[in-house]
Amino acid sequence: MQKTSDEFIDAVEQPIVCDAPNDQISKETLIGSNIKYLIVGIMFGIVFVKAEIISWYRIQEMFRLHSFHMYGVIGTAVVVGSISVWIIKKFKIKTIQGEEVVFHDKRFHWGNVIGGLMFGLGWGITGACPGPLFAQIGSGFIVVIVTLLSAIAGTWVYGLVQEKLPH
Repeated sequence: MQKTSDEFIDAVEQPIVCDAPNDQISKETLIGSNIKYLIVGIMFGIVFVKAEIISWYRIQEMFRLHSFHMYGVIGTAVVVGSISVWIIKKFKIKTIQGEEVVFHDKRFHWGNVIGGLMFGLGWGITGACPGPLFAQIGSGFIVVIVTLLSAIAGTWVYGLVQEKLPH
């Protein structure tokens, strides 16, 4: 049976449904939204470099409990994030497009514990988590490309075995 053009368009426009809710109603242009995220990503990378949180040495200090530096950065991020969410909920702050921000309830899954342990192990071995990877590469640490490719491969493998894992 051959698909009609309308069925083909619907198949193309409707992405594969995932578990992560997206309540955005307004549409953004592909280029416009990507430029916005590119600018924020560059600023994010500059902050990472200046704060020394892309430093393999700093990350090893954290895992060896030799320095408070990274714990201070992570702790500050948690506090700022918590206060930001509280403010958004309290004052019903809307997005730039004027849409309501919706927070969905999260359920506990053992897969999160297993994934967190794997993430922490990889972070400790490589000295990098996904956020700083691009800042490390941009700073000239070319060997981190191996870590980036490994992270991409791990994501791909997860997609293959996702149905067999505890959720």
